[in-house]
Amino acid sequence: MTPLVSWDDYRTVLAVSVARSLAGAAEQLGVNQSTVFRRLGAMEERLGARLFERSRTGYSLTAAGEGMVRLAEKMAEEITDFERQLTGQDLRPQGDLRVTTNDTLVVHLLTPIFASFRRKFPEITLDVVIGNQSLNLSKRDADVAIRATNDPPETLVGRRLAAVPWAIYGAESLGITSLDPVDYRSHSWIGLGDNLSGLKPARWLVQNVGEDRIGWKINTVLGLAEAVAEGAGLGLLPCFIAQTFPNLVPLSEPKQEFFGALWLLTHPDLRATARVRVFMDHVAAEITKRRGEIEGEHLSTAKAS
Repeated sequence: MTPLVSWDDYRTVLAVSVARSLAGAAEQLGVNQSTVFRRLGAMEERLGARLFERSRTGYSLTAAGEGMVRLAEKMAEEITDFERQLTGQDLRPQGDLRVTTNDTLVVHLLTPIFASFRRKFPEITLDVVIGNQSLNLSKRDADVAIRATNDPPETLVGRRLAAVPWAIYGAESLGITSLDPVDYRSHSWIGLGDNLSGLKPARWLVQNVGEDRIGWKINTVLGLAEAVAEGAGLGLLPCFIAQTFPNLVPLSEPKQEFFGALWLLTHPDLRATARVRVFMDHVAAEITKRRGEIEGEHLSTAKAS
């Protein structure tokens, strides 16, 4: 008996429900828009039911469509689980490895580590995805994540590699050599953008300096460091990043209340995979060599805290 609906049909409905348009669904599926239109029309004809309501605002699910999407999501999850389990049985360190991290870590820490890994394991191709938002390792958006966080997801496994202290910094050109807390509001500050407003340093800045003294916001720590080094205002920075700018002056001790941590994470089903295992071992070993630098062991601190 031929099924009324194939897996490709389920994927099509799921893609249209997410994109709310044929064009968006076609892009997700890697086909052209007319193919999605034909698939959807043929499917509805076979089922004898409309799956979407069409309007100027896009495609919205009918009751029948909602039921099909729920089933499609469950099927996609089970397929991903199965693929992870198969991948976890891989015994040779070869193939593609997708790693997610942020721009700051790539520029100031990880690039030489990635380069030495490639020299050691040339049969593994690295696909590095840069972003400040975490990808979903459970859905195979990435195989390994390297993140600065205090709260790694409970669904992942990995290693805490180092503490990441932050402190207040300013450019030498500002002529400030010490900073008393009572003078915080006498200066202009540079803060993190809304996407990073949940970080402890971002919250501290709002609470102790005030929104009105933050004259510039930027949505990456990499950009924040560049702006502070330019002398555009004071800012809170990870100490190991600030130390790469010779013109930055530390104006506080590292502040214990918002120390972060550097984590190396993967999904439990992937940790035994050869390419994941050797990558995590290599990165952990290399970062351990740099741990003193990352944790600010040689940081010359300011007189004021």
